[in-house]
Amino acid sequence: MSRDPVPKTEKPKILVVNDDANSLFALTSLLAQWAEQESYEVLAARSGQEALRQVLMHDFAVILLDVNMPGMDGFETAEAIHQRARSADIPIIFVTAFLADELDRLKAYQRGAVDFLFTPVIPQILYAKISVFVALAVKNEELKKQARQLSQRTTELTATNKRLTREIEERQVAERQNHAKDEFLAMLGHELRNPLSAISSAASLIGLPGVSADGVQRAKKIIQRQSQHLGRIVDDLLDLSRAMSGKILLNRAALDLSALVAHTLETFRATGRSGDYELIQDLDPGWVDGDATRLEQIASNLIDNALKYTPPGGRIEVRTWTENDDVVLSVRDTGVGITADLLPHVFDVFVQGTSTLDRAQGGLGIGLSLVRRLAELHGGGIEAESKGPGGGSTFTLRLPRIEHQVAAPPAPPPAAEREAGKPSVLLIEDNDDGREMMAMMLSCYGYEVRHAEDGPRGLEAAARHLPDLALVDIGLPGIDGYEVARRLRADPATRGIKLIALTGYGLAEDLRRVLDAGFDRHLVKPVDIDHLMEVIGSCTAQPVK
Repeated sequence: MSRDPVPKTEKPKILVVNDDANSLFALTSLLAQWAEQESYEVLAARSGQEALRQVLMHDFAVILLDVNMPGMDGFETAEAIHQRARSADIPIIFVTAFLADELDRLKAYQRGAVDFLFTPVIPQILYAKISVFVALAVKNEELKKQARQLSQRTTELTATNKRLTREIEERQVAERQNHAKDEFLAMLGHELRNPLSAISSAASLIGLPGVSADGVQRAKKIIQRQSQHLGRIVDDLLDLSRAMSGKILLNRAALDLSALVAHTLETFRATGRSGDYELIQDLDPGWVDGDATRLEQIASNLIDNALKYTPPGGRIEVRTWTENDDVVLSVRDTGVGITADLLPHVFDVFVQGTSTLDRAQGGLGIGLSLVRRLAELHGGGIEAESKGPGGGSTFTLRLPRIEHQVAAPPAPPPAAEREAGKPSVLLIEDNDDGREMMAMMLSCYGYEVRHAEDGPRGLEAAARHLPDLALVDIGLPGIDGYEVARRLRADPATRGIKLIALTGYGLAEDLRRVLDAGFDRHLVKPVDIDHLMEVIGSCTAQPVK
């Protein structure tokens, strides 16, 4: 009976964490002298945060951790490492230049330390301590290997036992889900770092001497584009969380799905995203009772998925039709296709066709999961078909059909801004950079702007200057934005000020709480400047409450 080849055992790893470059170099160089002899690898980190990232990616036989580091010190780093189940048992040796008293030792042991090393480190002592933990790691790996072999044998022996087989399968599913979550965390870090790196580089370029005007404009566009990308990542995460927990409230209305899909396709064409593809549409009318924003999110995700996994020059067909009691949306592509083993899981959370971090497609792999949940909230469903690798994919959405509705007359356009001039604005925001940027943008649009960094100063500025409108951050220190609004409304002198809330929370209950506090409008960060101008204009055109 043939058996699978035994996987190659990795060398144990040692992590050295020290913010001082010289000390870090000295320790890693000292350990490197014995690395070949003892068969281990040495990795380094310059901070607690970097150490946590390393622990996410690797298992370690032992960690040499400097106690006195700026920001996250050694004790905090050790506690964070041991809070994760996967790294809870990694032995940590604290390295310090000070003779630790009993209380320090107790604190260290409570954080999971197994020993202390005092600098300057004596090589013989370091070698003796490290050798023990490397040997333990090797023994543990051997035990794990034996456990894997026993598990394989147990599986073979219990193959005919349905109950045990079912339990084994369930355990394997749980392990895959945990592994998918670990991969997702690494992927999330990758997806966040890419736009952040571009924004940081573009911002630095703007401040360089000799940069051309064209270079500044390109850098600004990069910052805007990457900021929007970050916003979409955050929105995807929040939307999935709300959908999975049932906290999405649908704003239902009768609508023609074909018209909504046509608008979505036009957006893709206008932004140039579909320019390299043969995009075919065949849209027959079909009325549904749904949330236009969420249904457009479904259509956009399905089309975006087809573009993402179809090479340039490929064909994408988008069709809508009615079938019995359903309105059907189909998105078919000639892309890379879906393997047979992945197809049943394509709508699962965190699943992607490509899981490596250097993939060209990018994204968090939650778009299709969100699509399925939104379809279910509308009383519908979605299916995926594929002939396998290279055979393209077809996603079919079905929603309950309703009778044709006569379109309501368009709402009257908002009243124009007051002819007397633009309103004066008070900005109350505790984030210095955010306050400065928003004040500058408002000034560029011709608004007279005063600003305050907390609630008490904001109330004082409002009473002194009596602005026409106040933009108030909800998460203010001391007196939060809700209390600021309540006090402004309670004072006859400031009661007539228009109030717009700025917040990072966008659930229905957040909107209700904002309005209950006395705000006129509610904006979710990051705020698009064009949308902000529209809201200010419509808000100030309305009569005082």
